[in-house]
Parts: sequence; C-alpha cells; structure tokens
Amino acid sequence: MLAALLVLRSPAPKARADGSLAYKYEDYREADGRIAVRTQSTSAEQDLGFDTRLKLTGTLDAITGATPTGQPAPAGSGQVGLTQLHERRKAWSGDLSHQFGPVNLDAGFAESREGDYVSRGWSVTTLTDLNDKNTTVRAGLAGTDDRVEVFFEPAWLPKHTRDAILGVTQLLNPLTFVTVNLSGGQANGYLSEQHKQVEKTLQLFPGVFLPEAFAENRPDHRTKGLAYLSANRALPKLHAAVEGSYRFYHDTYGVTAETIELAWFQHLGPRLILQPSVRYFQQTAASFYHYNLDDTAIVPVRLPNGQGQLYSSDFRLSALDTWSYGLKAIWTVADWLQLDLAYARYDMHGRDGVTPASAYVRAGITTAGIKLLW
Repeated sequence: MLAALLVLRSPAPKARADGSLAYKYEDYREADGRIAVRTQSTSAEQDLGFDTRLKLTGTLDAITGATPTGQPAPAGSGQVGLTQLHERRKAWSGDLSHQFGPVNLDAGFAESREGDYVSRGWSVTTLTDLNDKNTTVRAGLAGTDDRVEVFFEPAWLPKHTRDAILGVTQLLNPLTFVTVNLSGGQANGYLSEQHKQVEKTLQLFPGVFLPEAFAENRPDHRTKGLAYLSANRALPKLHAAVEGSYRFYHDTYGVTAETIELAWFQHLGPRLILQPSVRYFQQTAASFYHYNLDDTAIVPVRLPNGQGQLYSSDFRLSALDTWSYGLKAIWTVADWLQLDLAYARYDMHGRDGVTPASAYVRAGITTAGIKLLW
C-alpha cells in the first residue's frame, strides 16, 4: 500500500481533463499452478474548482494458488514445500490536492483489508515549481499502521512504517528532463511473514531425527534507503520518447538491490502509443536468510519475537535476480475515451546455488483498462 501512497517518481508535466472515471483489470498468473491474482480497480478524479482535485480509488483482489512455505524440498526432490492460498483483499484510497501558488499540496489516505491483515496508511506530499516551472521539487512523508494476525499466539500484532522522500525534476532543455529522488524509511513491530516457516532437523532420541517446522523470526525493526535517477528524452523525428532509470536500495536486513529499467514510447499516429519496456533487478540475501537451519547453530524459538536469533527461509529474501519484459498499448479513441492493454513477462532466478529453482517465480501479467474523460 505504501508504494501507492508515496510515489518515488516525478512524472513529466502534462495536460489533464477536468475529471475522469477509469476501470482496470489485471491478471497476474504464475507458472506451474502457483499464485494467481485477479485485480479489479476503479478510480475517479474530479476538479473541485480551479485549484483543487480529488481522486478516489477502490480495489478488489482475488488470490488463489500455491506458494512456498519456506520448508525445503524433500530428499531426492527439487520441489520446495508449497501450501494452497485463498484470499480476498479489499482496498480503497483517496487523494485531495490543492494548488497554493507554486506549491501543490497532496494529502492521501488508504485502507486495505484481508482475512489476516489490515492496513491503514496516510501520505502528505508537496510539489513546488521553481525556475519558471523548469524545476519541480518533491517532498513527502507517509506512514502505515497495520495489524497482522499470527497463528502461534493467536493474536493481532502491530506493524508501523514511516517513510520520507525528497527529490527534484529538472528540465534540461525542451526535449529532456531528469529526476533524482532520495527516500528512506523505517518499519517496526511484527515484520515476519505470518505464513512462512523454517525447518530444522532435531534429534528426538539418540539416533532418531525428525525435521520440524517453525515460524520464521525476522527482526522487529528495519531501516531502508533508496536513491533513484531517471532521464526522459523526446525524439521528435521518430515521434517517440525514451526513458531510462536506475534505483539503488539498501536496508538493515543486509539486502542491497539494484534496478535498471528502460522504456520506449512510440507514437503511431496522433492517438496510439506503444510502450515496450525491459527491467532488470538483482539483490543480495538478507543476513538471516537460510535455506534451512540444519547447518547452523540456531535453535529456533516457539514464539518468535523479532529479537535474539533471527532466521527466515522466505525465497524473496535470498540472493536473486529478475528480468521483466513488457509491451503496453494506449489508444486515445476520442478526446473523452482512452483504452490501454498491456502484457508483461516476469522471470526470477536464485543466485545462491542452494535454494532450488522451484522456489522462484515465473509469471505473466495481463492488464486492460478503460478511461472516460470530461
């Protein structure tokens, strides 16, 4: 949710309608019967006078399929342990912005609910135009206050996040602008994934061993920092534009990540845009990631508390990289109607030489939308 509240990119200035109503459908589908997510969202935007704008969004997610538990593959098999997941999520968000001279102030609120997770978030962001609107400075704060249901208590435990961003978008010439953002944040509370487990083989009696699963125990505090740089260049002779971006991320889990993304915007006539894109991401493993605990001196606890010995077998905290390829089409049918259709391919690979390939994700993402403008 926070990613939707605290945007880490500054878009290029563009014209807008007085109001709009949009519907979007997304089908995320992992290979081999893994997780499938069907998302439907509706958003409405409306000018309230000359300087004020309101945006409301509602989202419904249906989540089904198999997901890794964190338990390793049985002896002689390369398939990690899986469990079936069935969940529905309802979310809404609202943004109210007002222009105070050269400063645009935006306040956002959001709520998300699913069976074992409730999240409430807020954000405050300012965009300040300087230098005859050739420079835009972004500053923002955001936070979430969540409750997570865990099964080893059972209880609802708190989780809190606070994030900040400071950035600038600079027009270099009529065809080129660049954006630089620096952001950071902290999370506190129950930060483990309530459905993930780790496994350790214990000796019950002399010569008798039995693998046993335990709930993971991540730190109860996380600090992160991110630097983002992008450049956008218009190519009038080709009726196109190109955008490249780079992100660097590091946190106190020990995860360091880099993302490189390239997108091309090709105008085919006055009303159709094709947008091919490619994205590469890689990260190091969290300092407490273990495929299993058998080769460690860690003695897992029955009631994880985010302190002491820390451990997780969640593949998303392992050393990995991903490639994403996508193509999006945006068709402005008329001044009052816009359609879009996109497909992206997502491939994840482990880099530690230990975690089996079956833990990682290969997925296709199809998105379709319609937007009415007035």
